Amino acid sequence: MSGDLQTQVIRVGEWVIRQRVPAGEGPFPTIMMLHGWTGDENVMWIYATRMPKNALLLAPRGLYTTPLGGYGWHPYKAKVWPVMEDFRASNDALLELLNINNFPLVDFSRLHFVGFSQGAAMSYAFALENGDRLSSVVGLSGFLPIGAEAAITNDSLHRKPIFIAHGSQDFLVPVYRARETVNLFQKAGADVTYCEDDVGHKLSANCFRGMETFFAKQGL
Repeated sequence: MSGDLQTQVIRVGEWVIRQRVPAGEGPFPTIMMLHGWTGDENVMWIYATRMPKNALLLAPRGLYTTPLGGYGWHPYKAKVWPVMEDFRASNDALLELLNINNFPLVDFSRLHFVGFSQGAAMSYAFALENGDRLSSVVGLSGFLPIGAEAAITNDSLHRKPIFIAHGSQDFLVPVYRARETVNLFQKAGADVTYCEDDVGHKLSANCFRGMETFFAKQGL
């Protein structure tokens, strides 16, 4: 446990999760923060100070080790972009994890996903198949898994609030991947807010402010 007694690392089954619980009795709106490839339960904490203070934060460690250390959201495969099916096991495991028995202080009617890079891809994959479970989705420096178009149904993303941020100088995940995602989600009826800035594989100060405004619009 850190110096902040409301922040701690917990274990739930096979999961290792860093969490921040707000003051009060709850249940609380909750933001699930999914790290990128080679990350862990701590790396997303750079965003914690910019997250709504009334939200319970959950930052789980990915279930798969990577060849470079750290963790990811699907088994390593020597290819450029993962497909939807690659995220199936993590998707199912998250569904099993997210229940009131494991998290009695979570308001599951106000559940939001924030993902960075591969974590954004994981968030998109989860939303496409379980859109009714999420109030909003935030994708930072991310990409859509290959085959995502086939997972879109008439109501999977309809009117779903989605915030996407990307750097025009991102050489790890080229910006065209974000633009394609925005276009596809808008065609699917999602309410997309897009922030693009002249940075690399990270979130710019301007897009940080945009994310804060986005959450405020969600009542957080």
